Amino acid sequence: MSTATVQPYVFFDGNCREAVEFYAKALGAEVSVMGFGDSPMDVPEDQKDRVMHATIKFGDATIFASDGMPNVPVDSGMRAHVSIGTDTAAEGRKYFEALAEGGEVTMPYEKQFWGDTFGMLTDRFGVKWMVNASG
Repeated sequence: MSTATVQPYVFFDGNCREAVEFYAKALGAEVSVMGFGDSPMDVPEDQKDRVMHATIKFGDATIFASDGMPNVPVDSGMRAHVSIGTDTAAEGRKYFEALAEGGEVTMPYEKQFWGDTFGMLTDRFGVKWMVNASG
């Protein structure tokens, strides 16, 4: 049986914290935020306050959000991605490789500094996907 979950992943261009605070109030949500300055990534000083990853939880729903990569503007075509979460790296790899067929891998599916296995791709239809395995 699959353990996969799907969440929308919304990208902002420098105002993610403001948006997350708005959604928390509007939806009565619990939020967590990790800035690029909280990560071991080498980012310019003026980019450290940008949001690397935020989680907005309300009811049974979860929305992910980010300001995107430092020094990469977010345009309307990058505004939303589909994120798949699984409990095992093997299950995540299965989804990742199948979705990547005929598409473009933008970040290889591999172990990340936060402990999960993660990758990003654009499928052959232009849909942007993120696959994350916590196990």
